[in-house]
Amino acid sequence: MESKTVTVLLNRAAEGDRIAAREVLPLVYHELRRLASARMAKLPPGQTLQATALVHEAYLAVNESQPLGYESRTQFFIFAARAMRDILVDAARRKSRIKHGGDLDRVELEDVGLVVETPVEDILALNQALDTLEIEDPEGHRIVMLRYFAGFSQSEVADALGVSERTIERRWRFLRAWLLQHQASPRDGL
Repeated sequence: MESKTVTVLLNRAAEGDRIAAREVLPLVYHELRRLASARMAKLPPGQTLQATALVHEAYLAVNESQPLGYESRTQFFIFAARAMRDILVDAARRKSRIKHGGDLDRVELEDVGLVVETPVEDILALNQALDTLEIEDPEGHRIVMLRYFAGFSQSEVADALGVSERTIERRWRFLRAWLLQHQASPRDGL
Protein backbone atom coordinates (compact mmCIF):
# COMPACT_ATOMS: atom_id res chain seq x y z
CA MET A 1 0.00 0.00 0.00
CA GLU A 2 1.17 3.51 -0.81
CA SER A 3 2.93 5.40 1.97
CA LYS A 4 0.54 8.39 1.58
CA THR A 5 -2.37 6.09 2.39
CA VAL A 6 -0.56 4.82 5.48
CA THR A 7 0.14 8.42 6.56
CA VAL A 8 -3.53 9.38 6.11
CA LEU A 9 -4.67 6.36 8.11
CA LEU A 10 -2.08 7.07 10.84
CA ASN A 11 -3.34 10.65 11.11
CA ARG A 12 -6.98 9.59 11.25
CA ALA A 13 -6.13 6.97 13.89
CA ALA A 14 -4.25 9.60 15.93
CA GLU A 15 -7.40 11.77 15.81
CA GLY A 16 -9.39 8.93 17.38
CA ASP A 17 -10.83 7.26 14.27
CA ARG A 18 -11.17 3.64 15.42
CA ILE A 19 -11.85 2.33 11.92
CA ALA A 20 -8.63 3.92 10.64
CA ALA A 21 -6.75 2.47 13.62
CA ARG A 22 -8.03 -1.01 12.75
CA GLU A 23 -7.06 -0.51 9.09
CA VAL A 24 -3.58 0.88 9.73
CA LEU A 25 -2.40 -1.64 12.30
CA PRO A 26 -2.16 -4.57 9.85
CA LEU A 27 -0.36 -2.30 7.37
CA VAL A 28 2.36 -1.23 9.79
CA TYR A 29 2.39 -4.30 12.05
CA HIS A 30 4.26 -6.56 9.62
CA GLU A 31 6.94 -3.94 9.06
CA LEU A 32 7.21 -3.11 12.78
CA ARG A 33 7.47 -6.83 13.58
CA ARG A 34 10.24 -7.23 11.00
CA LEU A 35 12.09 -4.24 12.45
CA ALA A 36 11.71 -5.48 16.03
CA SER A 37 12.89 -8.96 15.06
CA ALA A 38 15.92 -7.50 13.32
CA ARG A 39 16.71 -5.34 16.34
CA MET A 40 16.25 -8.20 18.81
CA ALA A 41 18.47 -10.45 16.64
CA LYS A 42 21.34 -8.00 17.21
CA LEU A 43 21.09 -8.48 20.96
CA PRO A 44 22.94 -11.42 22.50
CA PRO A 45 20.95 -14.41 23.78
CA GLY A 46 19.21 -14.28 27.14
CA GLN A 47 16.76 -11.46 26.45
CA THR A 48 13.41 -11.91 28.13
CA LEU A 49 11.62 -9.37 25.93
CA GLN A 50 10.26 -10.87 22.72
CA ALA A 51 9.89 -9.05 19.39
CA THR A 52 6.09 -9.32 19.45
CA ALA A 53 5.90 -7.71 22.89
CA LEU A 54 8.34 -5.01 21.74
CA VAL A 55 6.13 -4.21 18.72
CA HIS A 56 2.96 -4.06 20.80
CA GLU A 57 4.50 -1.82 23.44
CA ALA A 58 6.08 0.43 20.80
CA TYR A 59 2.82 0.74 18.83
CA LEU A 60 0.90 1.68 21.97
CA ALA A 61 3.58 4.17 23.02
CA VAL A 62 3.63 5.82 19.58
CA ASN A 63 -0.13 6.19 19.46
CA GLU A 64 -0.24 7.68 22.95
CA SER A 65 2.66 10.09 22.38
CA GLN A 66 1.59 11.61 19.06
CA PRO A 67 -2.03 12.78 19.31
CA LEU A 68 -1.65 15.31 16.46
CA GLY A 69 -0.75 12.76 13.78
CA TYR A 70 2.24 12.27 11.51
CA GLU A 71 3.73 14.22 8.64
CA SER A 72 4.75 11.00 6.90
CA ARG A 73 5.14 7.27 7.21
CA THR A 74 8.84 7.88 7.91
CA GLN A 75 8.02 10.11 10.86
CA PHE A 76 5.84 7.31 12.27
CA PHE A 77 8.72 4.86 11.99
CA ILE A 78 11.13 7.33 13.62
CA PHE A 79 8.71 7.56 16.56
CA ALA A 80 8.36 3.75 16.59
CA ALA A 81 12.15 3.32 16.56
CA ARG A 82 12.44 5.75 19.48
CA ALA A 83 9.74 3.86 21.37
CA MET A 84 11.56 0.55 20.79
CA ARG A 85 14.80 2.10 22.01
CA ASP A 86 13.09 3.48 25.13
CA ILE A 87 11.50 0.10 25.88
CA LEU A 88 14.84 -1.72 25.53
CA VAL A 89 16.57 0.87 27.74
CA ASP A 90 13.84 0.61 30.39
CA ALA A 91 14.19 -3.18 30.36
CA ALA A 92 17.96 -2.83 30.76
CA ARG A 93 17.52 -0.43 33.66
CA ARG A 94 15.10 -2.81 35.39
CA LYS A 95 17.58 -5.66 35.01
CA SER A 96 20.42 -3.55 36.37
CA ARG A 97 18.71 -2.89 39.69
CA ILE A 98 20.25 -4.67 42.65
CA LYS A 99 16.78 -5.91 43.63
CA HIS A 100 16.69 -7.83 40.33
CA GLY A 101 20.24 -9.15 40.61
CA GLY A 102 21.72 -6.20 38.72
CA ASP A 103 25.10 -6.69 40.33
CA LEU A 104 25.25 -10.30 39.14
CA ASP A 105 25.77 -11.79 35.68
CA ARG A 106 22.80 -13.88 34.59
CA VAL A 107 23.85 -17.38 33.61
CA GLU A 108 21.52 -20.02 32.16
CA LEU A 109 22.55 -23.61 32.61
CA GLU A 110 21.71 -25.96 29.81
CA ASP A 111 22.85 -29.52 29.23
CA VAL A 112 26.40 -28.64 28.28
CA GLY A 113 26.95 -24.93 27.74
CA LEU A 114 26.58 -21.63 29.49
CA VAL A 115 24.91 -18.53 28.03
CA VAL A 116 25.76 -15.19 29.60
CA GLU A 117 23.30 -12.32 29.17
CA THR A 118 24.35 -9.03 27.57
CA PRO A 119 25.81 -6.56 30.01
CA VAL A 120 23.13 -3.98 30.77
CA GLU A 121 25.83 -1.31 30.74
CA ASP A 122 26.16 -1.73 26.95
CA ILE A 123 22.54 -0.78 26.34
CA LEU A 124 22.67 2.06 28.84
CA ALA A 125 25.96 3.38 27.36
CA LEU A 126 24.42 3.31 23.88
CA ASN A 127 21.38 5.17 25.19
CA GLN A 128 23.54 7.86 26.79
CA ALA A 129 25.57 8.25 23.57
CA LEU A 130 22.32 8.57 21.57
CA ASP A 131 21.03 11.25 23.95
CA THR A 132 24.24 13.23 23.39
CA LEU A 133 24.02 12.70 19.62
CA GLU A 134 20.41 13.93 19.58
CA ILE A 135 21.56 17.24 21.08
CA GLU A 136 24.75 17.63 19.04
CA ASP A 137 23.53 16.31 15.68
CA PRO A 138 19.73 15.89 15.32
CA GLU A 139 19.94 14.70 11.70
CA GLY A 140 22.62 12.17 12.66
CA HIS A 141 20.33 10.98 15.45
CA ARG A 142 17.49 10.48 12.93
CA ILE A 143 19.85 8.49 10.70
CA VAL A 144 20.83 6.21 13.59
CA MET A 145 17.20 5.77 14.66
CA LEU A 146 16.16 4.80 11.14
CA ARG A 147 19.19 2.57 10.38
CA TYR A 148 19.83 0.91 13.71
CA PHE A 149 16.49 0.83 15.49
CA ALA A 150 14.01 0.92 12.61
CA GLY A 151 16.16 -1.26 10.32
CA PHE A 152 15.86 0.98 7.26
CA SER A 153 18.33 0.39 4.44
CA GLN A 154 20.65 3.20 3.37
CA SER A 155 18.46 3.93 0.35
CA GLU A 156 15.30 4.04 2.51
CA VAL A 157 16.98 6.49 4.90
CA ALA A 158 18.18 8.61 1.96
CA ASP A 159 14.64 8.72 0.53
CA ALA A 160 13.12 9.49 3.92
CA LEU A 161 15.52 12.37 4.62
CA GLY A 162 15.72 13.67 1.04
CA VAL A 163 19.47 13.22 0.63
CA SER A 164 21.67 11.03 -1.55
CA GLU A 165 22.42 7.46 -0.65
CA ARG A 166 26.14 8.31 -0.77
CA THR A 167 25.57 10.98 1.89
CA ILE A 168 23.85 8.45 4.15
CA GLU A 169 26.65 5.92 3.56
CA ARG A 170 29.28 8.51 4.53
CA ARG A 171 27.30 9.78 7.54
CA TRP A 172 26.55 6.23 8.73
CA ARG A 173 30.28 5.34 8.80
CA PHE A 174 30.99 8.50 10.80
CA LEU A 175 28.03 7.99 13.17
CA ARG A 176 28.98 4.38 13.93
CA ALA A 177 32.51 5.46 14.82
CA TRP A 178 31.18 8.39 16.87
CA LEU A 179 28.80 6.16 18.85
CA LEU A 180 31.45 3.54 19.53
CA GLN A 181 33.81 6.25 20.75
CA HIS A 182 31.16 7.77 23.03
CA GLN A 183 30.12 4.51 24.67
CA ALA A 184 31.85 3.39 27.83
CA SER A 185 31.76 -0.23 26.61
CA PRO A 186 31.55 -0.49 22.80
CA ARG A 187 30.26 -4.06 22.40
CA ASP A 188 26.70 -3.44 21.17
CA GLY A 189 27.15 -4.50 17.53
CA LEU A 190 26.61 -1.28 15.58
